[in-house]
Amino acid sequence: MLDETTVRDVEPTLSEKKRAAYELIADAMAEAEAEGIERDIVTQAALFAVVSDLVATWGEVAVADFVERMVDRVLAGEFTVHRPLQ
Repeated sequence: MLDETTVRDVEPTLSEKKRAAYELIADAMAEAEAEGIERDIVTQAALFAVVSDLVATWGEVAVADFVERMVDRVLAGEFTVHRPLQ
């Protein structure tokens, strides 16, 4: 029988879950591109779906505050996947 410690060790961490979710989304985007849908259209649709879901969950004001804080995170390079090294 598994004890509580063993079960915790088997469960994926939050970081692992986020990575798996990212990979699923990236794969879906690649599949849409393979079907002939341009990447910017897929990206805009994905962003719309995410923001719509956030608004449904947290409301317009909370999401607007979240999006406002995203500006600094984008400018800080947090979302730059392929950052050139000097």
